[in-house]
Amino acid sequence: KYVDVKPGSSLNVRSSASSSGKIVGKLSSGTAVSVESESKGWAKVRVNGMTGYVSTDFLSSGAQSSKPPTEAPVKTTTKYVNVKAGSILNMRSTASTSGSIVDRLTRGTAVEVESESKGWAKVKVNGKTGYVSSEFLSADNEGSQAVQPKTKYIVSLSMSGVSMHKEPSTNSSTMVNVAAGVAVQVYSEENGWAKVSVYGSEGYIQSKFLSETKPDTKPEEKPEDPTDQIRYVTVSPGSNLNMRSEPSTNAAIITKLASGTAVKYHSEANGWARVTANGQTGYVSTQYLSSGSNAPGDLDNGTKTTEYSNYNLTLDEMVKIQMAATPQTDKKYQTYIREDALRLDSLANPKSGTVKSGNWNVRTGAATSFSAVGLVQSGTNMKILSSVKGADGYTWYQVEYNKTWVNAAPEDVKYYLDPNNFINDPVKSLQFINLSKTANAQAQEINEKILSGKGILSGKAAAFIEAGKIHGVNEMYLISHALLETGNGKSQLANGVVVNGKTVYNMYGIGAFDGVAVQKGAEFAYNAGWFTPEAAIIGGAQFIGNNYISAGQNTLYKMRWNPQAASNTGKATHQYATDIGWAVKQITQIHNLYTLVNSYTLVYDIPVYKKL
Repeated sequence: KYVDVKPGSSLNVRSSASSSGKIVGKLSSGTAVSVESESKGWAKVRVNGMTGYVSTDFLSSGAQSSKPPTEAPVKTTTKYVNVKAGSILNMRSTASTSGSIVDRLTRGTAVEVESESKGWAKVKVNGKTGYVSSEFLSADNEGSQAVQPKTKYIVSLSMSGVSMHKEPSTNSSTMVNVAAGVAVQVYSEENGWAKVSVYGSEGYIQSKFLSETKPDTKPEEKPEDPTDQIRYVTVSPGSNLNMRSEPSTNAAIITKLASGTAVKYHSEANGWARVTANGQTGYVSTQYLSSGSNAPGDLDNGTKTTEYSNYNLTLDEMVKIQMAATPQTDKKYQTYIREDALRLDSLANPKSGTVKSGNWNVRTGAATSFSAVGLVQSGTNMKILSSVKGADGYTWYQVEYNKTWVNAAPEDVKYYLDPNNFINDPVKSLQFINLSKTANAQAQEINEKILSGKGILSGKAAAFIEAGKIHGVNEMYLISHALLETGNGKSQLANGVVVNGKTVYNMYGIGAFDGVAVQKGAEFAYNAGWFTPEAAIIGGAQFIGNNYISAGQNTLYKMRWNPQAASNTGKATHQYATDIGWAVKQITQIHNLYTLVNSYTLVYDIPVYKKL
């Protein structure tokens, strides 16, 4: 007889005629076996030189074709998920709230109900079988009449973006900061708050920070591999590289970059690179940029000390904890979806497919063992690039998945978590600088080499140094923050706004909510008593350090990953961003400030994970 199981499955050969018998082998579909006897649903068989027992349910007298015979379908009833708009229904492995979650179903999703008992329904959806509460199923698709989420965009003038809160209140905890221009799905709006979904999480954002039109930006460019975004200016010592407003030598010069300056590299065309450095974005000649392999030397002028923070978990355990929080990346993966997810435009030579009912995972490879970068909903049209037969017997289609932010693959999360990938890099290692320690920089040198020509900030080095000492925040970090927020000392808030007859100043954009940034930032400064530029620099430093640095997350690495909380609680909590590359992306400005001075102190705090 022949083994008759589904493609990709196998039939267990056991040592005795019982499901508790030891497994001595596995047989694939179509394997021929010699049957010596049959009794009570078990067959004693000989195959491949061994003897054992298999279930007679999975044996047939005829050889199997390449496709298994169609099985008699289980009688099912179609029902629909009926939860509040924006909510989800957990599908579990067992009929209990303690069962593990195998899928999350949105309102209106169609499910096939195989049975119902004691308030639980056994259902099949998205190729998975599990259990859901019968309370949240209905015979009619009420979800189809529900208001579909609407796409809106974040509008923000602040470097830190807009806060998404756990509840519709500014007193509620901040879940994540969402940058300007990011698209969010809006489910409802009430009393000045919008319930939204972004980065795989749901929360609340104030409606005044949302727009139906995307903010005016340059056409979106394909991001480079996040691990390779930093370049270095390589001109002769004493010379400068011009950054221009357009990719042409006739374009206006935005700023001049010294040799060794680190720049964030965005794209390249016709001998010009679009880069960001020192808070400004423009174009430079590619012939004067080098990659990391030819990077300039380390920061050699200052005094350096290194400390270590030990954490009671392994790097792999840390990766697992972070993956549970759905970390995001702007890296572009090859993306695949299984054949049963799509309704093809052509069976012979499909060029596109429409997603069938329910939500389907898009993965980094042709198997369910590959990580999911995101979900696509019913009705989504997907362009097909190629196809491949997976080991599971299904055809998988490589498709276009044009999302700026996607779920990060575990190997990429591990790359950014592993300090060993960065500690020897002269720029990227600055994510480990202890920002609660003073840089011991000299005021005269800062004024001459960093703040000269920086508008209202010119000559204010002493105020930044004093602010750092009072509030326990690295003065170079404060200067970097102020330069970015004030547009190099040129912003209206920085140069003074009159409130109730008094001129107030705000150097860090604190309280400057988007849409009414000047008004709100000025009101905040008035209430704080910032009536001189120095008062704004010193007083504002307290707020820069409050949420993270003073809470022990005193490096950019800790702000992003918070390893101590992960070690203590086993969860990813109080993290500044969801972008896995966030810490690396913040450091070019700080590095460039240090290269301009000769006297400073660097205190590194390197994370150390437990060895197995």
